[in-house]
Amino acid sequence: MRLLLTSSGITNPTIHNALVGLLGKPIAESSALLVPTAIYPFPGGAGMAWRAICGKSKSPLSDLGWKSMGVLELTALPTIDAEVWASDVRDADALLFWGGDPVYLSYWMRQSGLTDLLPSLRPEAVYVGVSAASIAAATTFGETYREAPSHRCEVLGSEEIRFDSAQGEIRRTLVKAQGAGLVDFALIPHLDNEHHPDASLANAERWAERLPLPTYAIDDQTAIRVVDDTVEVVSEGHWRLFGR
Repeated sequence: MRLLLTSSGITNPTIHNALVGLLGKPIAESSALLVPTAIYPFPGGAGMAWRAICGKSKSPLSDLGWKSMGVLELTALPTIDAEVWASDVRDADALLFWGGDPVYLSYWMRQSGLTDLLPSLRPEAVYVGVSAASIAAATTFGETYREAPSHRCEVLGSEEIRFDSAQGEIRRTLVKAQGAGLVDFALIPHLDNEHHPDASLANAERWAERLPLPTYAIDDQTAIRVVDDTVEVVSEGHWRLFGR
């Protein structure tokens, strides 16, 4: 399976071309399944899921002109015969994982059985992650929270971190969790985005120091392309690798 891990979707021609290259054919000839599960723990998550599905969000993904599009809701899968939904996953050229809460997403990827299925997919199938979904692809990852998460998913540990921002010191809870194990590095999205002060370059470095594996911090114009054991940064913005 190939991966394209983005911070904010297919935001520029470089990332778009990387996606087409991974698919090996035009997007207009490719089928996709969108996974909106990660967004539900957020206030207004139902509306944000609808916008992601309809291509009305700010992060381009479902609205790229796919040949066909379906929705895969992970929380429903444990109640469905596995072969019914697994055949749809196997037939898809791309699995589009929306952003939100990576702890919640990784939990339901395991509970649904999707994590176990992914290694058996066609080598040319593409996992496309947005934000939290890119974070959750790692073996182990960390996510920061302003307040305790609204879900009750199992985690590996947590600690409070004090970050610097233009408005002064901010406090965040860093939660570590088990991911899907698709890559052997961690990822911090939204580098230097004004709406994510904990992901400034200085704060991302402090965040990365607490993770047990190399960590990429990427901005919204950057993605990580993974084919077999080859990891490549594709970017029209900026990024940093910590702990190499």
